[in-house]
Amino acid sequence: MSKALLVVSFGTSYAETRKKTIEALEGALASAFPERKAYRAWTSSIIRKKLLRTEGLQIDSVEEAMERMLSQGVTDLLVQPTHMMIGEEYQKAVEGIKAFQGRFSRLALGTPLLTSEEDLRRMAKVLEESFPQVKENELLALMGHGSAVAEPNPYVIVNRALAADGYSRFQIGTVEFEPGFEPLLEAARAGKPEKIWLAPFMVVAGDHACNDMAGEEDSWASRFQAAGFETVSLLRGLGEYSAVQDMYVSHAREAVVL
Repeated sequence: MSKALLVVSFGTSYAETRKKTIEALEGALASAFPERKAYRAWTSSIIRKKLLRTEGLQIDSVEEAMERMLSQGVTDLLVQPTHMMIGEEYQKAVEGIKAFQGRFSRLALGTPLLTSEEDLRRMAKVLEESFPQVKENELLALMGHGSAVAEPNPYVIVNRALAADGYSRFQIGTVEFEPGFEPLLEAARAGKPEKIWLAPFMVVAGDHACNDMAGEEDSWASRFQAAGFETVSLLRGLGEYSAVQDMYVSHAREAVVL
């Protein structure tokens, strides 16, 4: 059988973080499955169209990638998403993938980064080990996207795990939905940290990280600064961390046949 690996991502229009995160994840997964030919697909049609227009870069949708692989004789397919959790974008990707059930001899699907309780505990440990520069009298404010679909709320669970491990100075907020930004501001006002570090709790350090988190106006950084706090922004997506790449590889190895 002809074997393939399809890595499915939301996508980003920021070239620098694309190389450091999405392409790094694709590379880690391809290295873990050298017997499979690697393909990519992005779920954001807006970003795919933008890159085609601005860079001449053609990236397949899930459906386009599936048809391409079938036309090239792929019969055994492993699909691994790089989505953070089982949210709307992941569910949209799964719908596209399941539409091809029966057209491959074998079709297996891995889960997003934060799916099980074990994933959430492991992610708390990754965060605890990844920011040694944050001192006891400082705050690390991590920006997640947020989801109306993911239940129970993974951001809340990771926050609890961090606090249980003695890392209450590490806290995750979100751009949308719960827990939002206000709990972080409340924590800062209560704890009066000497410095607030800002970092994305997202696979890529793209538009949300550059603008909503670290931008000069109407951003988390500007809101903290308006409240009298010194801030430092770290524009490094989770996809850059080798421990996170290892988590995705583990999910691909545990993929379930559809």
